Amino acid sequence: MSIPLTPDQKADVDQVLEAILYLYTEGRRLTKEYARRANLTSPQLTVIKVLETFGDVSLSELSERIRAQNSTVTGIIDRMEREGLVKRERSKEDRRVVHIRLTGKGAELARDIPVEPMEILRQAIMSLSASEGRELVKISTKLAKRVRELVEHGEKK
Repeated sequence: MSIPLTPDQKADVDQVLEAILYLYTEGRRLTKEYARRANLTSPQLTVIKVLETFGDVSLSELSERIRAQNSTVTGIIDRMEREGLVKRERSKEDRRVVHIRLTGKGAELARDIPVEPMEILRQAIMSLSASEGRELVKISTKLAKRVRELVEHGEKK
């Protein structure tokens, strides 16, 4: 169901959408460029930066963080393991859980990649005032929740 908008409201919404699209496409462009320079795929670069930031993570946690299916992430990790960038280790507490960690080679590569797109966005957000930052969190959280609801509702049709 679409809500009727005045021309001014439509212009405002279009401006927000344009900004979101710019952030998304610029992030993807930068990721591809940094990945190309490091002789990686974009998903591999994302995995390396997630592991550098968060340390050892389970396969399911990694899948969540990079927003991909476990089967997709398994394929990415298989290739990265063959290249000596990551290794799998079973959890000592729960043998069903497999943790992914960077090898020395993977950690060195992560350090050699100077900036990741998320860091650029993080710096841009940190340049906002405290009240702007709180408002952005509030609004973006509300938007994400609503998009989730719309997607879930659309998938149930």
